[in-house]
Amino acid sequence: MVPHRVSMTLALIKAYGLLDDMDRLRVAPATEEDLELAHDPEFIRFLRDLTPADYNADAKTQREAAEKYKLGEVWNELTHCVTNDNPVIENLWDYCQRYAGGSLAAARALASGRYKIAINWSGGMHHACKGKAGGFCYVNDIVVAIKALLDGGQFKRVLYLDIDAHHGDGVETAFMEDSRVLTVSFHQFGGEFFPRTGDAVDVGELPAGDDGVCPTLINVPLQAGTRDGRYHQLFGPIVDRVMAVFEPDAVVMQCGADSLAGDRLASLGLSVRGHAKCVSIVKGYGLPLLLLGGGGYTINHVASCWCYETAVAIGKEIPDAIPQHGYQNYYKSQGYKLHYHKEDSSSRKNRDMRSKDKITLDKVMNHLDRLSLELMPKPRPSEQLDEQPPRAPPPHTDDGDDALVDRSPWDEDAVERLHQRCGEKMLHEFFTRLGRKHPKRI
Repeated sequence: MVPHRVSMTLALIKAYGLLDDMDRLRVAPATEEDLELAHDPEFIRFLRDLTPADYNADAKTQREAAEKYKLGEVWNELTHCVTNDNPVIENLWDYCQRYAGGSLAAARALASGRYKIAINWSGGMHHACKGKAGGFCYVNDIVVAIKALLDGGQFKRVLYLDIDAHHGDGVETAFMEDSRVLTVSFHQFGGEFFPRTGDAVDVGELPAGDDGVCPTLINVPLQAGTRDGRYHQLFGPIVDRVMAVFEPDAVVMQCGADSLAGDRLASLGLSVRGHAKCVSIVKGYGLPLLLLGGGGYTINHVASCWCYETAVAIGKEIPDAIPQHGYQNYYKSQGYKLHYHKEDSSSRKNRDMRSKDKITLDKVMNHLDRLSLELMPKPRPSEQLDEQPPRAPPPHTDDGDDALVDRSPWDEDAVERLHQRCGEKMLHEFFTRLGRKHPKRI
């Protein structure tokens, strides 16, 4: 997760000449107020003031950092060992401000209406939660960016798509009860793979008797060894159904590159083209799109992937041979080629695992069917004229031709009641409404 991989990505993008096809935005670091969109003020203040010198010199600070905020050396009850996933490093606060500031600026660029696609490969830290760090993620820039999109007023619904190898648990938790955001995570699942959450049945069920908003989230667990063909047999149909059910106004997509073949931590098997095909599919819906980075632990593979996905976002094909540039030697192990891995569609293991994928797909589609009912407006109880007075029509507006295609529930109920009971009062109401809408036709 070191920033060096982002430097490699930028250098490769520049070597391919892609910078000429984009605007590069100079951005300001995120402020404390910005980060409090996603986090508790207490956690942000602790993170701001934490330095390696203070941490190393004070046992009390070490305990508080570990037990309360999951920073520094933390005892893991599951693995029975000490982990240091979120180390206390030099310039930690500056680092958090900068990568979160990039995602915030990208969100604001989309909200301005000037851009259809914005990219921040240094962002995508999807594990950080409201009051603690997690999984190499100190602050959750994704939550900050999504809330900025919603608060701007231009976007009523935002779809979050996550193709990192790990479950996007921090983002999911942040928006579990917000019907304006649907989170969809495709990730490796099983055994002790971090963070051990995100099964297909983990859809945020409401407690018994709770009639609140149904959690809007989808999880797509993948088996180790999932490659391009099987991945896209799930990704394509699920995303298409999600678009139809949720009808988002914008998409935020976390493109963690640890789902690539050859990653040091994960065991999925996507090729660079297979990973980028997900971006291409989402781009094809024509919605404002924010692309973010995420995991990825074989840094030359990460740079290859994000460079190619930058080209996909622009709509420009680039050659496989990596150009000469300052990081040339990092790509020796992949033959100085962008596309270092190809899908083996004939794999018997690949075919044997498809039945499990079918079960996953059925579970996800069933939940989407249920979600579609939850997101639809609740039908009103049937009305009886003798029991309730007719509902007043909406106020008349002079909207030109747009007024002629008003399909409000009131209109449908009025026509239905007209056919059922043609009393004098009902006829009067119906023709009054019709006359207001279509004066030239009466």
